[in-house]
Amino acid sequence: MDVRNKLEILADAAKYDASCASSGSKQTRAGSLLGSTEGMGICHSYTPDGRCVSLLKILLTNYCIYDCKYCINRVSSDVPRARFTVDEVVRLTIEFYRRNYIEGLFLSSGIIQNPDYTMEQLIAVARTLREVHRFGGYIHLKTIPKAAERLTIEAGRWADRISINIELPTAADLVELAPEKRREDVDEAMGDIREEIDQRRDDRKAGLKPPTFAPAGQSTQMIVGATDSPDAAILGTATDLYQRHRLRRVYYSAFSPIPFADDRLPPASPPLVREHRLYQADWLLRFYGFKLDEIVTPAAPNLALDIDPKLAWALAHRDQFPMDVNRAPRELLLRIPGIGVRSVNRIVDSRRHRAIRLADLRKLRLPWRRVQHFVAAIDHLPRAKDLESEWLRARLGGNPTGLRQLDLFDAARSAHSGEV
Repeated sequence: MDVRNKLEILADAAKYDASCASSGSKQTRAGSLLGSTEGMGICHSYTPDGRCVSLLKILLTNYCIYDCKYCINRVSSDVPRARFTVDEVVRLTIEFYRRNYIEGLFLSSGIIQNPDYTMEQLIAVARTLREVHRFGGYIHLKTIPKAAERLTIEAGRWADRISINIELPTAADLVELAPEKRREDVDEAMGDIREEIDQRRDDRKAGLKPPTFAPAGQSTQMIVGATDSPDAAILGTATDLYQRHRLRRVYYSAFSPIPFADDRLPPASPPLVREHRLYQADWLLRFYGFKLDEIVTPAAPNLALDIDPKLAWALAHRDQFPMDVNRAPRELLLRIPGIGVRSVNRIVDSRRHRAIRLADLRKLRLPWRRVQHFVAAIDHLPRAKDLESEWLRARLGGNPTGLRQLDLFDAARSAHSGEV
């Protein structure tokens, strides 16, 4: 099979992995001749849920010894198979970069022979790019659970970001759909990466110059909708990973039906908006000061689809609004629907010098149709009957069924800026 045909198969097979963002690496590696992490001359493209698509994103191979029921590349799947050599991946990366198509490489793989052998092949690609071609661009390697710790550590030496997919929200989900994988193996590998990152950080604080190790940190991915696990379980797992392993990102990928699927899998994908709501909730947990039990509860374990989670919280706590933008502390301003972190920072900075008026809020280009019901300023006070009315949710949420597709530009802006 020629390289073109391999590329068609293995680039298509890689599309199911969402965890490919090139954020976090701020400088080109010292001594590099080729590639830049600054993105000069490269157009970054974002999908509505915030995925970066400016990387050459491929699998080393879609052969796999595992039989995960949700995976199109499982050993029992009847799909066309292909495998790149190390040199072929290196050559493709260099050629695509020189054509200004990409800023780097996202490389994953099916498991061939065993985890250690697969990991050695992935490392060989990154090492060749760095040492032989002195490639300074972005490299994201997908590491393999059960691979030896020394291989995981070596992967971090050559890659900007490394990640291990946790795959499904709960250990019970893995037992049901991927019995050959264990949550403990993933957790142990994440712990090894976290300890190595911490060690390098401590060495730098002590005045040492340790070798670079995964400067963009680690991330993971969870598949949404392959099992009955509610959003509370998904966000609970994500929160635990952020706290214990300090992950840079948890990516949520809507389950895609596959040919000849197992009877335990759903026949259709979940609504795209569910994936989007999870990203919004994730943002609230990381940057807006929300707690998990404020976003999902035992009585309502799934996020509303017709309104974003921040608006849902505000409508459930109407007694805290309207919020005075001239008096409310920053942590409460962050809870106003439609006002993001940057806008809150500007409000806090501005009110040190003068009182905030309606015209000042409009200059921030806020989504006023939403914001107006929840804020008070010197010359603006919303009507209490509007805030208390039953129709406010329908007015602000649009289609009450929650099944409409996302508006392309609003979703892209929210994914890129994090404003909810």
